[in-house]
Amino acid sequence: MKFTFSWLKEHLDTQASVSEIANKLTALGLEVEQLDDRAARLAGFITAHVVEAVQHPNADKLRVCTVDTGSGVVQVVCGAPNARTGMKGVFAPSGTHIPGTGLDLKPSKIRGVDSNGMLCSERELLLSEDHTGIIDLPADTPIGLPAAQVLGVDDPVIEIKVTPNRADALGVIGIARDLEAAGMGRRKAPDVAKVPGAYRSPMRWTHGYDVKPGVACPVVVGRHFRNVKNGPSPAWLQQRLRAIGLRPISALVDITNLVTFDLNRPLHVFDADKVAGDLVMRQARAGETILALDGRTYTLDETMAVIAGSTAVHGIGGIMGGEDTGVSATTTNVFLEVAYFDPISVSATGRKLGIQSDARYRFERGIDPESVWWGAEVAARLILELCGGETSEVVSSGAVPAWQRSYPLRPDRARTLGGVDVPEAAQLDILRKLGFGPSGDGPWSVAVPSWRPDVVGEADLVEEVVRVHGYDNVAAVSMPHLTATSRPVRTPEQRRVPTARRALAVRGLCEAVTSSFTHSVLADLFGGVGDDLRVVNPIASELDVMRPSILPNLLQACGRNEARGLKDPALFEVGPQYKDATPAGQRTVAAGVRYGKGQPRGWTGPERAVDTYDAKADALAVLAAVGAPLDNLAAQPKAPAWYHPGRSGALLLGNQPLAWFGEVHPDVLTKLDLRGPATAFEVLLDAVPPVKARPSKARPPLKLSPFQPLERDFAFIVDGTIAADALVRAARGADRAMITAAQVFDVYAGKGVPDGKKSVALSVTIQPTDKTLTDEEIEAVSQKVVAQVARQTGGALRG
Repeated sequence: MKFTFSWLKEHLDTQASVSEIANKLTALGLEVEQLDDRAARLAGFITAHVVEAVQHPNADKLRVCTVDTGSGVVQVVCGAPNARTGMKGVFAPSGTHIPGTGLDLKPSKIRGVDSNGMLCSERELLLSEDHTGIIDLPADTPIGLPAAQVLGVDDPVIEIKVTPNRADALGVIGIARDLEAAGMGRRKAPDVAKVPGAYRSPMRWTHGYDVKPGVACPVVVGRHFRNVKNGPSPAWLQQRLRAIGLRPISALVDITNLVTFDLNRPLHVFDADKVAGDLVMRQARAGETILALDGRTYTLDETMAVIAGSTAVHGIGGIMGGEDTGVSATTTNVFLEVAYFDPISVSATGRKLGIQSDARYRFERGIDPESVWWGAEVAARLILELCGGETSEVVSSGAVPAWQRSYPLRPDRARTLGGVDVPEAAQLDILRKLGFGPSGDGPWSVAVPSWRPDVVGEADLVEEVVRVHGYDNVAAVSMPHLTATSRPVRTPEQRRVPTARRALAVRGLCEAVTSSFTHSVLADLFGGVGDDLRVVNPIASELDVMRPSILPNLLQACGRNEARGLKDPALFEVGPQYKDATPAGQRTVAAGVRYGKGQPRGWTGPERAVDTYDAKADALAVLAAVGAPLDNLAAQPKAPAWYHPGRSGALLLGNQPLAWFGEVHPDVLTKLDLRGPATAFEVLLDAVPPVKARPSKARPPLKLSPFQPLERDFAFIVDGTIAADALVRAARGADRAMITAAQVFDVYAGKGVPDGKKSVALSVTIQPTDKTLTDEEIEAVSQKVVAQVARQTGGALRG
């Protein structure tokens, strides 16, 4: 919503500056998005007289101008084709900043001739895109005046952001009403007195359906005008419209635009001589078409409200009129439409037809239904004043929908609900200035005005009071502590996603956020998708399926980074991937890719490529962070087909995979046009079992043994298919009270080991807790290890 400062002052008697008004609007919830003070931007530009313009001695397309600025005479070299002796223009002296070009003027020589300052075009002053010549002012223009004043651009333009619930702020009158309530001045009531009709209207309104609650157009008002003259609108009206970005068209059209933005009352005028018979407000018939004022033809259906004559449709209700009955310079007889349209109907029609208009923008948010009556009077007064002629009596059809409603308001609710103690007298004053009708005893009964459809209860009334009183007056008060210690709001399962993000960021990976869609060709490389995951209307041809894995998007991102010279990218994403279209088919996964060199060259050693163990370490870091039981996990070569079959694995809890890791399959890299190498991992966060709750809130005491641990080495001959991890878990389970660690330090197959067998050497840590162990006790623990490994893996102690 745009308006000028002088426009606002026609509705508000105020002594506040434009900056004070802007600050107050933002405080009221009408956020100021832009304050364009063109007068300040054009400070220094003045009107001047070109006393003489002669040919430049060294350039055919340049002229040397002698310019009288009112305070002196200067010489300017100008290249504009319309520069001539005797003209009046806009002069910028040396030292001036030219907003249209960003240049700062300084004295210079142009082709050997001194030039001090510049004669400006409209584009250089950001007034328009016209750069065909310098500004040519009327011959009677005084010189030495500020250019902004002479050009009529000395009026600051304010643009505010209007939230969908504040339809009343889409008119300058509504903005003035808020400012008056906030103490920024006194509002001036618009002139809505009745304009007497001079004759009976030759055109009338009818409804093509029963007028009842919920219909598209419950009420419509109209007036006929004859012998009008539709010439250009006055300069003040054209300047006002141009200031807010509208193009002046003609007096009649400009009047409707003025009333729309001034009073939030959309209007439409028909050329009455182009309408056959009376006008009817009805639903469209299937297949009816209309050539609208935007030059496009629209096909209508039965859900859309239209304004029609006896032979054709002349307007789309609440959105746009038709070209065939539009007013022109030859129009002499006019019929004015002032209607109220149902917001839902207008919104649905606008979406179907894809039309955006100022009328739709207001009707779909809800305008004042009573404005059909006073809107006809305001428009009639302007048409008679600017276009002449005479007007008929008012004609109407339907009835204004029932909007009257009241809500109780307890005065103390400003404190208990809004958090600020507003005196009762101040609350009453705020509500009355906003147009509400409160009574002052006990719980007030507050009548809501017709222009506030967004107020539907006591809480909304409190919001109005607090909003105008000032949100800055609400004290910052801490929430009371309900317990001695704070309790986490989210469960451990709900904290897994941010925890996984943090764990991967700590390991040096950069987070990426990619689309939940991917190309079907890429999806086929990562398990493929069924028809239920194919997108019927994709936003792009390369995003036609839901992603079965996050990895293809991350690998493509690595390729884009490499193409831009960013070496060795390491990316991760925590988000959804899809198995099928059911709710259970969506899985939350922490996936990552390391690409290129895992270890760049440096003083610590030579460079090396990323490998499977980098990916495994990343996956284990995520699992550890989210509380997975790492001691119970088994690593098995059971990764999906998009991993390298000999350089990948899965981390299993029982038979349930919690993560996959390894090098990306070379065929996948080739089809993605990536050089590699690349390693990847996928942690299935949903598959990690919940962390077991401790039986007591108190942490167990820390028990440290004063006795030195000892290590014993074992070498077992086992089948070549036995995983080394199985031996480690068997050794640790031999005596959980004494054995605290076990790890593999050697694997050997070859001479001295039978075919199909391998030798796995373990280092087992034994930690005494209450005394130093004797040789017999150590040997007993060792025998438990040998027996447990033999029982669980079939391994025999190597001789």
